[in-house]
Amino acid sequence: MTETNQELIRIEDLFIDYETDDGIVHALNGVSLTLHVGETLGLVGETGAGKTTLAKGILRLIPDPPGKIKEGKIWFEGKDLLELPEHAMQEIRGQSISMIFQDPMTSLNPVMTVGEQIQEVIRNHNPELDKEELHAWSCAMLEKVGISADRIDEYPHQFSGGMKQRVIIAIALACNPKLLLADEPTTALDVTIQAQVLDMIRTLKQELNTAMMLITHDLGVVAQNCNRVAIIYAGEIVEIGDLRQIFKRPTHPYTIGLLESIPSLAKDVERLNPVKGMMPDPTDLPPGCKFAPRCKFVCERCAQRVPDLIDIGDGHMVRCINSKDTQSYASTRE
Repeated sequence: MTETNQELIRIEDLFIDYETDDGIVHALNGVSLTLHVGETLGLVGETGAGKTTLAKGILRLIPDPPGKIKEGKIWFEGKDLLELPEHAMQEIRGQSISMIFQDPMTSLNPVMTVGEQIQEVIRNHNPELDKEELHAWSCAMLEKVGISADRIDEYPHQFSGGMKQRVIIAIALACNPKLLLADEPTTALDVTIQAQVLDMIRTLKQELNTAMMLITHDLGVVAQNCNRVAIIYAGEIVEIGDLRQIFKRPTHPYTIGLLESIPSLAKDVERLNPVKGMMPDPTDLPPGCKFAPRCKFVCERCAQRVPDLIDIGDGHMVRCINSKDTQSYASTRE
């Protein structure tokens, strides 16, 4: 690992809404977190928790309308990205911050060769390069992600799903960004290809000293690839800590529920143990703690106010007023 203590990006109290005909969708509700140079942060949560909205918010790619960044700050290298003019953001996208989008099947332009699509991002940030230099750079990026350079003039339909994802990774890393936002980069890939793609991302990330926010719902992927983990629920960070803290001392009831729902090879059970209930309607969030309707530690105080994200030791942050009870419960799992 090449993680340092130097802060790369800091998000403060970020609120993002989507104004729809059915009401206002409260997608992010005061998200705050930091990411350091060279670090990999796993962002974990159910579908609809706000993971992709957070990544798109960092790059200011929230569609407006219906999306609105209501308030908050995103500090990157001393600049608040939310205050920059659009032309400045265009310079940052692809060069300083890149994103691997969720679906490799639809992320590539079907009428452009893969070489042209890699060259496009390089050209945008290096207009002084001539055709030969662009071609050589693109070939080098293809080779770096394990694709032969002689396939540079082929089209996306000539590649398998795993190969398309490699092309997308080549595009994302072409300008050696400082931060990579990987939104479930192994979606729609089979298990063997998933492992290859993740291993390749990990190797390239270390080679280029790129920080990464890995968005996923797979805790196994998190355990293999991340330094720290942030658990997000209904648009709020409910727990954040290093890998050992989250897996060995989970404290928020939602985190505990996620870990208890993982099948165990050591236990002989007939049924899995899922987190009971459903995510709340984002247009009608419950008062107080958003997880209270599904929580086995719930009490009357939980509905009275939104709990603060508090430090329970060594940077392990939890949003729960019953954290002492949940810590005691979690200790019985070890």
